[in-house]
Amino acid sequence: MSSVAEKLAKKSTRTKTSKQVRLKLVYIDFWSSVKLSFLIAICLAVVTIVATFLIYTVLNSTEVLDKANALYTDIAGSSSDLKSILSVGNVMGFAVIVAVLNAVVVTALGAIFALLYNLSVKITGGLLVGFTNN
Repeated sequence: MSSVAEKLAKKSTRTKTSKQVRLKLVYIDFWSSVKLSFLIAICLAVVTIVATFLIYTVLNSTEVLDKANALYTDIAGSSSDLKSILSVGNVMGFAVIVAVLNAVVVTALGAIFALLYNLSVKITGGLLVGFTNN
């Protein structure tokens, strides 16, 4: 048996000891929370815009919008046109407005969460978190 094989055999017979550490989370930095929630909001905004475009494209290519336009014209009269209201520009403009408002709200919620957590830590003592070194 070679010396490399012996060394590998010795290493495999060792038992790994994992050390566990328990820490309390007693403070969340306000600006870190705001920055992280803003990045999450930007990701959600991109997903919202892309998903809206894909759903509109699928509905337009399967002619669901044409059938909805025909139904709307039958109900509301021949002078109304749903297809002009639901144009690509209008739909994507609405998606961008919703994404921007969503980004503002999610960022504000991240800031509020950090403030509320930091206030509640004074009452509860913090969140107990366990870590290991696997």
